[in-house]
Amino acid sequence: MNQEIGLSQAAAKRVAFIADKQDKPAILRLAVDGGGCAGFQYRFELAEGIEDDDVTTETEGVKLVVDTISLDLVRGCEVDFVENLGGKMFQVNNPNAQSGCGCGTSFSV
Repeated sequence: MNQEIGLSQAAAKRVAFIADKQDKPAILRLAVDGGGCAGFQYRFELAEGIEDDDVTTETEGVKLVVDTISLDLVRGCEVDFVENLGGKMFQVNNPNAQSGCGCGTSFSV
């Protein structure tokens, strides 16, 4: 596994399921945008391919890619997929986040 980013087995299985349904490659892109209630917010999307400046890791044949600009804010993170009373969602376990919001989609550093 790439030491800079990680993808849990649960997240890999969910990405593979979604990619298969949408007939797309099993590549999950994690990006960080300004905004959200805590300053930055995570953005997920299925990627068509890997860019030259992407950092990549792979779990069970599924790739997680992060651009180098976003990497500074998520270095050391693991993307997981959780199911709880709040619903089903991808969750970023980010050691760089100093605080976050209740919904888990935004954070501050």
